[in-house]
Amino acid sequence: MMRRAMPLSPARGFTLIEVLVAISVMALMSLMVWRGLDGMLRTQSSLQTRADEVRTLQAGLAQWQTDLDQLAELPGTPSWDWDGRVLRLTRRSAEAPANTLADNNTNPGTSVRVVAWTWRVDPGRPGGGDWQRWQSGPLSQRQDWQTAWSLAQQWSQTPTDSTRAAQVQIHPLAGWQLFVHRGGSWANPLSSDAVNPDPAQAVVPGGRSNADHTTPDGVRLVLSLPPGPAGSGTLSLDWVRPTLSGAPS
Repeated sequence: MMRRAMPLSPARGFTLIEVLVAISVMALMSLMVWRGLDGMLRTQSSLQTRADEVRTLQAGLAQWQTDLDQLAELPGTPSWDWDGRVLRLTRRSAEAPANTLADNNTNPGTSVRVVAWTWRVDPGRPGGGDWQRWQSGPLSQRQDWQTAWSLAQQWSQTPTDSTRAAQVQIHPLAGWQLFVHRGGSWANPLSSDAVNPDPAQAVVPGGRSNADHTTPDGVRLVLSLPPGPAGSGTLSLDWVRPTLSGAPS
């Protein structure tokens, strides 16, 4: 007996609606994946920016402490001067440490640097200004030191292209304050208690005490950080003179 062949059923494809639904689902999944990757990249970029800002601030604070640790207390040479705007320091240079500055070319003495720290107003920066550092090259002649000491003052007031070449932007700041520890207590560096704790201390012409240029027992740095990746608020750092026998209270 012959078997009757069954008719083949026609092949059935996707309808237009099914294709559109599939494309929509794929597009939605792609959008979700893209948003996830974009969020991860933004988070990574934000964390990297924060890490860079924190490292920059830490490097600035470390340099601040190093400058104070290396203060050169030399006869007839101020190691410290604060006028309310700029802090000038005479610090030892690693190039050729010694004991005294030379008075002439035949007597090469110590190699020192003049370092200056200031907060410069800049309305375009976060907080309205920048914490900046300036330093001279190695100096071994007293005349060269005097020139650099004056340049540091000039840089803080009216910087020129040549003095700007030696400056470094440390970190955006909304402001800063300094306090010194002399005579057993903390005080503003410009107050009479800070610059002349001893009534018998001689006063140089201009009304400033000789003690005004000597290294204090301690220095308290107070930075006002604007909102930013490194955080915001007040940051305080105390430094104690390494040769001090007891820490200031």
